Amino acid sequence: MDFQSTLFAPDAPAESGPSLAPLAPERRVLEQGAWLDVQRNWLAGADDVCAAMVVQVPWRAERRQMYDRIVDVPRLVHTYMLGEVLPHAALEEARDALSMHYRPELGEAFVSAGCCYYRDGQDSVAWHGDTIGRGKSQDTMVAIVSLGDPRKLALRPRGGGESIGVTLGHGDLVVMGGSCQRTWEHAIPKVAAAGPRISVQFRPLNVF
Repeated sequence: MDFQSTLFAPDAPAESGPSLAPLAPERRVLEQGAWLDVQRNWLAGADDVCAAMVVQVPWRAERRQMYDRIVDVPRLVHTYMLGEVLPHAALEEARDALSMHYRPELGEAFVSAGCCYYRDGQDSVAWHGDTIGRGKSQDTMVAIVSLGDPRKLALRPRGGGESIGVTLGHGDLVVMGGSCQRTWEHAIPKVAAAGPRISVQFRPLNVF
């Protein structure tokens, strides 16, 4: 897939390469001990990060049981575990910067990078919390760098309540923290039309 031509306009100015802004996210306090940090354009000049990921990440399509049939998962996925080299040096730098910034609050480093490739507006992820592993019983963090076309991250209290939405653009950072994985759910809803988007989710050890 020609990622650059589908994502960026032909006359878009060339970028000088990826660079990280100093971390200074804005925090939104949610209910039940959850919070959300957002920093716009944190990873600037990320076009070649997107292009490298499309080609170099060993994307796979998954299938899952849905009632009485097996269906395709509507996105491509891959996870880089502890010690594995990430597909672009800027992502290694991003992981290390996040670990340094959040370690006083989190108490540990981010070690894995889950990657999702949303090829168009029909690719999505349903409501869920990252509650496999320690996130089921402990406060933790999931830091997401969004690359490519803007898509909305929707959040709602687990068990019912008013939902909120944050539209994430190219290079934006969002961090879900506190009790967010246990007390809130999040989703990427389908939309009528969208270009490709890649989500890179940095997690601590044994948080999935």
